[in-house]
Amino acid sequence: MTANELRSKSSEELENDLQDFRDTAFNINFRRILGQLEDTSQLTKVKKDIARIRTILRLRELGIEDSP
Repeated sequence: MTANELRSKSSEELENDLQDFRDTAFNINFRRILGQLEDTSQLTKVKKDIARIRTILRLRELGIEDSP
């Protein structure tokens, strides 16, 4: 997801997406450990999405960015 797509969502939707991405990251890491992961770049992409969401939520918390 791009930052612009994430910024258009409400804080509640971002919290839900954050939890989904965390679950996805856990599952990807678990499959990596078991040797079942074919595309190793998936974990990096999910981690970047998590960082984007956390950044946007923090900016909203500080009042730097307004929620839609």
